[in-house]
Amino acid sequence: MIRLFCGFDHREAVGFNVFIRSVIESCKQPVAITPLAWKQKDGSNAFTYARFLVPYYCDFKGYAIWADGADMLLRSDLAELNIPTGAAVGVVKHDYKTQHPRKYIGTEMECSNEDYPRKNWSSLIVWDCSHYAHRVLTPDFVFKAEGKFLHGFEWLDESRIHSLDPLWNHLVSEQDHDPFAKLVHWTLGNPQFDHYKNAPFSQEWRAFAPRGTKPRN
Repeated sequence: MIRLFCGFDHREAVGFNVFIRSVIESCKQPVAITPLAWKQKDGSNAFTYARFLVPYYCDFKGYAIWADGADMLLRSDLAELNIPTGAAVGVVKHDYKTQHPRKYIGTEMECSNEDYPRKNWSSLIVWDCSHYAHRVLTPDFVFKAEGKFLHGFEWLDESRIHSLDPLWNHLVSEQDHDPFAKLVHWTLGNPQFDHYKNAPFSQEWRAFAPRGTKPRN
């Protein structure tokens, strides 16, 4: 069974439901899905820090996947995701500067879209929860740590961060369009919001949305 943890924010509830449906329809084996939201001290959503507690919630055992979820669409089987022995995590190692200074435009979540090292690496993580280095990730540690430290995986040696195929975290409107993306990520705002209703892959998103869903601010 695949253990999947994904972010939940009530302001993106429609996007969350779209993602979950895409997971159910794309995966051939059972997936145990756990929504996570946690103390929001900064960041644009309620799960900015929750992702770093996945090893803790798994009792530091086995493998698990984190996905932001609420602004994503799965187009392939999660069983394809794996990391080699010795790796602590697997991520898509984006290296880019944003073309958009604001995100979630026109919504209550609107905020600055700042650049920082290893931006968006943590939006999809394959965790080896048993890796010794993750033992530091307790709730107290995560709450006190700076965002740049956590999102930059600075508790890990670089050699322990495995590079996943970029198709597994395709950043819509931040990267050249790739029709073969295995995981679509509307990092600027998903098509449930009016400003992004015509973003790339939006028609596919609407096919998974509950009937009658209309874009909103």
